[in-house]
Amino acid sequence: MGRRRGGYREARTGGKTGQTMSYAIISPCRNEAEYMRRTLDTVVAQTVRPDTWIIVDDGSTDATPEILAEYTREHPWIRVVPKPDRGFRAVGGGVVEAFNAGLAHLDLDAFAYVTKMDLDLELPPRYFEELIRRMEAEPRLGSCSGKPYNRRADGTLVSERRGDEMSVGMTKFYRTSCFREIGGFVPMVMWDAIDAHRSRQLGWISRSWDDPELRFVHLRPMGSSQTSVHVGRRRHGMGQYVMGSDLLYFAATCAFRALEPPYVIGGVNMFLGYLDAWRKGVPQVDDPELRRFVRAYQRRALVVGRRRAVEEIEARTGEIWRRNHAAA
Repeated sequence: MGRRRGGYREARTGGKTGQTMSYAIISPCRNEAEYMRRTLDTVVAQTVRPDTWIIVDDGSTDATPEILAEYTREHPWIRVVPKPDRGFRAVGGGVVEAFNAGLAHLDLDAFAYVTKMDLDLELPPRYFEELIRRMEAEPRLGSCSGKPYNRRADGTLVSERRGDEMSVGMTKFYRTSCFREIGGFVPMVMWDAIDAHRSRQLGWISRSWDDPELRFVHLRPMGSSQTSVHVGRRRHGMGQYVMGSDLLYFAATCAFRALEPPYVIGGVNMFLGYLDAWRKGVPQVDDPELRRFVRAYQRRALVVGRRRAVEEIEARTGEIWRRNHAAA
């Protein structure tokens, strides 16, 4: 497979050569001065760099604009899209809103792949090269990622324990055709799970791998927020209700997450967030078929495990995907 630094060229796909396998990154950010240099440096050091990287500055009030200006002067493939300061960091729908602001400045047809990526990550040098290689090997892969790890004070790394059946929200590497087919990201909490379920409904495969060349450092802990980890966990619980998650399945998830910091209380806050959204009648995602699909998968996963439940869905939807993409 031929390649050049900055994007795949003369890649082989289905026996055909000469197809441009370029990719773009879109990164929403706000007040990321503490972490962003590490992310910027690890993307610059990739063995296969993006053809373009659009960073949406969502109203930063720290040194973020100055740091971005420094990098754009040195790397013309990095572009900044400024947004007015709303006065606070908006998670969930606000992240998707900022992502879409960057997407409006991108010609998706020019790229085989598009990535949503946060600016609080440290990536291994072959990260994107390896994701492209795996995408090329499996045409049904709609989105994929590596696995996030947190770095302890003593320098050791601890896994965030994400399932293999989804690409992770802080770095989602999407096949452009799949991204278009699911209609992009929904501007609400749990957008980074809803997209995977929607793509699976359509026969696509989502994956994340815990391989050394794909492990990356997440500089903020999973489930944190601009206020506290506890608020973030409650928000996650509310998001699971919004997505239509089965109550029994989510209770099991909360028990699983109670075994990691903040011990016990983290899982409790997740469950309270779900119950509070249920009590208040928070509107759920406006797609009853998707909600039924999510609950059916989760209930099956309680019986046979997530891996087996996903394998059954992928086997069932494989022929649908092949019919829809026979001419691709």
